[in-house]
Amino acid sequence: MDVLAALGKLVPVVLAFGTGAVFARREVIPASSATVFTDFAFLFAIPSYLFGRIYLSDLGHLFDVRAISGYATGMALCVVLVAAVVRGDPKVRALRVMAAVQVNTAYFAVPVFVMLFGDAAPIFPILLLQVCLLSTAILATMEFGGVGSTTRKLARAVWASLNTPVVLACNLGIALNLLSVRVPGPLLDGLDFVGAAAAPVALFALGLYLGGAGLSLRGTSRVELSLILFKCLAFPLITLAICRYLFGVTGDWLKYLVLLAAMPSPQNLFVFAQRYEVEVDLAASVVVKSSLLALLLLPLWVQWATL
Repeated sequence: MDVLAALGKLVPVVLAFGTGAVFARREVIPASSATVFTDFAFLFAIPSYLFGRIYLSDLGHLFDVRAISGYATGMALCVVLVAAVVRGDPKVRALRVMAAVQVNTAYFAVPVFVMLFGDAAPIFPILLLQVCLLSTAILATMEFGGVGSTTRKLARAVWASLNTPVVLACNLGIALNLLSVRVPGPLLDGLDFVGAAAAPVALFALGLYLGGAGLSLRGTSRVELSLILFKCLAFPLITLAICRYLFGVTGDWLKYLVLLAAMPSPQNLFVFAQRYEVEVDLAASVVVKSSLLALLLLPLWVQWATL
C-alpha cells in the first residue's frame, strides 16, 4: 500500500476525528459531551466488535508467537530506556513510561485498522499484552503510593487493568472460541451491527475531547516534545528493527506491529494522571499532540513498514 492509497483509506478517519474537533471548537456539540460518545464506544460498541471478531477468528493465526514476542521485546526495551532517563517520583516515571510506550488501541488503533485493512483482529493480542503486563505494572507503581498492604495494592492494580469491558470481551471471545461454544447467529449479527459504530464513534469522541482540550504548540515543553517524539517516532522504529532483524517478522505482521507502535498515547493517560494527581497538564498535552502527529505520520508508516 503506497502513501496515496493509505491517505485515501484514512480519509474517513480524518473526517470523523476532524469533525469532532471542529464541533467542539465551534461549540456545535459541547466538548463535555465527549464522555457520552466515549462511554458508548468503550462500554458497548468496541467490546461488541472485539468479541465477535475474536470469537470468529483463527486463534492460531491471530496469536503469532514470533510476532508478539518481537513486539513485547521492543516494548520492554522502550520501557527500560524511558525509565532509565526519567528522574523523579515513581509515579512520575510510571506516567511518562505510559506516555512513551503505551498505545491508544481502543479509540485510535481499532478504527484506523478497520479503515486501512477492513479488520482490527491483529490488534487483539497486543491489546491484551499491554493491558495484562504494561498497564498492570504502571498501575501497581501508582498504587504503591496509596494506602493498604502491598498485596492489596497489587490486587487493585490487576483488577483495574483486567476489569474493563474491552478486556472482558476479548477474554470471553477467546474462551468461547477455544471451547467451541456455539453463539447464536442473531446475537453475533446484533453485535456486528453495534460494533460497526465503534470506529466512527470512537474517533468522533476522541476529536471532541481533543478539540475541547485545545492545542498550543508554542507552549510545548522539552519533556512533552521528548515523550511525543519517542512515542510517534522512536518506538515504532525500535519495533521495526527488533521485529524484522531480531525475530525475522516480515509481511503483514511487520506492518501491523509497526503501525500499532506508531499509535498515539492513550486517553487513559490523562485519566491516570487525574486519579493519582501527577502531571495532569503534561498528560493532557501529550494525548492531544501525539494524536495529531500520529495521524499525520500514519501514511508514511504504512509505506515504510513494507520496504
